[in-house]
Amino acid sequence: MDTPALIKTLQDPMGIPFFPVVFQALMVLTFSLHILLVNATVGAAALAVYGRLAGGEFWTKLAGSMAKAVTMSVSALIVLGVAPLLFVQVIYDPFWYASNMLSAAWAIGFLLIMMAAFSASYAAVARGDKPGAALFGALALALFLAAGALMHVFSYQALQPERWMSWYSRAAGVDASGTTLHSFSLARYLHFIIPGLAVGGVFLMLRSWYLEPRADADRTALDRAARIGSGLAFWATAAETVAGVWWLMILPDGLRFWRNPTFIASAALGFALLGHFARVHFFTEKPQRSALASASAIILVVLAMSSAREALRMAYLARFEYSPLAQRVTLDWGSTALFFGTFALGLVVLAYVLATAFQSGRVAGRYEAGPRMQAWGRVAVGLLIAWIVVVAGLGVAVTLRNHGV
Repeated sequence: MDTPALIKTLQDPMGIPFFPVVFQALMVLTFSLHILLVNATVGAAALAVYGRLAGGEFWTKLAGSMAKAVTMSVSALIVLGVAPLLFVQVIYDPFWYASNMLSAAWAIGFLLIMMAAFSASYAAVARGDKPGAALFGALALALFLAAGALMHVFSYQALQPERWMSWYSRAAGVDASGTTLHSFSLARYLHFIIPGLAVGGVFLMLRSWYLEPRADADRTALDRAARIGSGLAFWATAAETVAGVWWLMILPDGLRFWRNPTFIASAALGFALLGHFARVHFFTEKPQRSALASASAIILVVLAMSSAREALRMAYLARFEYSPLAQRVTLDWGSTALFFGTFALGLVVLAYVLATAFQSGRVAGRYEAGPRMQAWGRVAVGLLIAWIVVVAGLGVAVTLRNHGV
């Protein structure tokens, strides 16, 4: 089988509507935000389950807080997961669609698993301190991990186009069932999942920093939570380093990815992050005072590692004469302008929601928005209404034009 020819056959002959490097940069950025929220969800879910099982006033209260955080973070990760998925479909369409078709039943099952995980996380919150909360929390965590495993498989299968035909056509005949998961790498999967504990630890530090100014804050409990968080961040990052080295060692020899500048930069930042967490945990009296620096550092490292991940994907696919930067470009200024306008509008609305949540959580009683926040809210609502009018108007106009009206 001529794999490069197969890939070209599967490509969209119209090309893409804008310069691929722009889509690639946005894909890395949005994936970074998405995977951070994935890690936050896994970390918070694990802490919530542990807290329920550990019992005691401190852990029970912390578990309830983590369980609520799961419902919020999973909502955000689903929304932010749409963008990198769309970018992948634009510049890596032959690979993503082929992989999903080979395991189509599981691709559909992924949605059902996420729905069940979402429901279980809300059930855990609803149970509160009652029996069954830990069970629902453990179920949600297991389902989140299963969903992550499926996404890993889909992405990993996409990197192996030379094996697609052997997976599809076997001695017994053609397998069009879509019920088989063809390729899994434990090292790669752990490299994406273990950071959930590190992000969970940083989240505990941020929580203590965030709640400390409140008049009703239990500062002793917050100090303890921050100390637990700093330890979790350090040890999880150490484990992630081991998983990363393992993954590097099993990469195809021909890639020589250890020589890639993007990898070298991300690895250096990763070791620097490990040193930072060691200092915070072992040599800082109040880890929450380093919460913002820790959060900024882990975001920077995730951005660097997401860039290295993209460089690795390009190295994988370069073996088959494929580069996302060499795609045919058929400029479509209308759809591109609508996309970037929607993107900017979404940032304004999301920033308002986050700012409101941040301010309201630091008030012990009822939160009253100030004049600036009220004005910002009116602008956000107005932008949403304008967007609906524009998109609906374009839909009507295109429909009428297509019918010759």
